[in-house]
Amino acid sequence: MDAWFAAIRDFGFKDVIDILFVAFMIYYLLLLIRGTRAVQLLKGVIVVVVVTMVSSLLNLSASNWLLNRIIEIGLFAIPVVFQPELRRALEQLGRGSLWNFNLLLHEEPNMVHTVNEIVKACQVLAKTKTGALIVLERQTGLNEYIETGTRLEARVSTELFINLFIPNTPLHDGAVIVRGTQIMAAGCVLPLTENRNLDKQLGTRHRAGLGITEQSDGVSVIVSEETGQVSVCVDGVMHSHLDEEALNELLMKLVVPQKTSALSFWNRKAESR
Repeated sequence: MDAWFAAIRDFGFKDVIDILFVAFMIYYLLLLIRGTRAVQLLKGVIVVVVVTMVSSLLNLSASNWLLNRIIEIGLFAIPVVFQPELRRALEQLGRGSLWNFNLLLHEEPNMVHTVNEIVKACQVLAKTKTGALIVLERQTGLNEYIETGTRLEARVSTELFINLFIPNTPLHDGAVIVRGTQIMAAGCVLPLTENRNLDKQLGTRHRAGLGITEQSDGVSVIVSEETGQVSVCVDGVMHSHLDEEALNELLMKLVVPQKTSALSFWNRKAESR
């Protein structure tokens, strides 16, 4: 009993800070892995650790030895098997608003122009049911995907978007990647989504548009050649059946820099999943 009172008496301000910091890191980690395969991994790890502790308390030597070997192997296997999830988590941490020190970003007019041109192009492509996939680069660089296509480095325009996706032309198949006010490349190859719960009717274009947003913070705009419907993917979530007004509003919110303070780290946007 005296030991408990001594521990409480020695509990100081630094210990409170330490506990709050650990709690915050655990909470942030859970936010990063939410909606990924890593959630199931975490459940499995908890089960193995609990069973290992029980076997140790019951002095089950053989079981405890086997479970400890499993944990040791898992420490090496987890980073390999879940490399995409770990990469995504680190990228999200690196591009967090904590690092955005600009109080006023000067690129807003340019991005407004880019969004307007994309929205107008999508309306034309949707009416003719011409399939299209446009990816807007944000903070995470997409050079590795740009290199898989044909470099253009042309100024964004509605007419160019429409021409790039005309069927049976050299660059119509694949994605167009946009950086700022420039169309960097066309005919780019993107990673497909790993989400197995998608509608089976969604084709490769939609799966690629969703996949790139799982690997980066890019925003993809998709026009279906079957239905002419326009969709937007961001952070592994697809927003479908967007009309002109909804598409413009969503893209403005996602890619046009907002005039916010660097202290907005605590105002984390809760995107619906």
